Amino acid sequence: MSQETSPSTSTSTGPVIAVFCGASSGISPAHISAARSLAQAMHAVSATLIYGAGTTGIMGEIARTLVSLSGPSSVHGIIPRSLLGKERPAETGGEDERTFGLKTIVKGMHERKALMGQKVRDGGPGSGFVALSGGYGTLEELFEMITWNQLGIHGKGIVVYNVEGYYDGLISWVRSSVTGGFITPGNAGIMVEALDAEEVVRQLREYKLSEDRLKLDWDEK
Repeated sequence: MSQETSPSTSTSTGPVIAVFCGASSGISPAHISAARSLAQAMHAVSATLIYGAGTTGIMGEIARTLVSLSGPSSVHGIIPRSLLGKERPAETGGEDERTFGLKTIVKGMHERKALMGQKVRDGGPGSGFVALSGGYGTLEELFEMITWNQLGIHGKGIVVYNVEGYYDGLISWVRSSVTGGFITPGNAGIMVEALDAEEVVRQLREYKLSEDRLKLDWDEK
């Protein structure tokens, strides 16, 4: 793993929230507005944002807003080197950090998700994973964290921020999977829905682990 000269975020006992979201803004302005609202709700509980380090779209908006409220140390972006030109164009050194927070460059996508997951696991009460609106990458990251929860790799909350019904189809699919016998009724609650930013933070704070999760020892040598 390679890292920028910016200092890494210090160990936090407050909430550490990883947000998966698009590097695009979407058509409806509600998606960008939701990113701003979530940043404001995170600021209110002194939460640290862990995200994919993009400076465009929803990713850029949530980071920019939280930095403006809580300062650069409240945001830590983690990005593979190959994506720098795509998701973080036209960097300007220190000014970039003052706008979008701290940044760590890693080798690839697996390292990115592993580090994001570790940061959240090290966080205090109310830490977890949130999906704002996004595309394939957002869903891939969301489902990996859901699977890790089901397997007992982590015990943090997972929330989908359902803006203008964006995730209605996903929520319906989970229900159909329960009916079809592919997801247990208990594990259907691994992923919970929120309709506004304050509910996102509350759902993470009040998150209950499923009794159907696998109780595996992932630290076994």
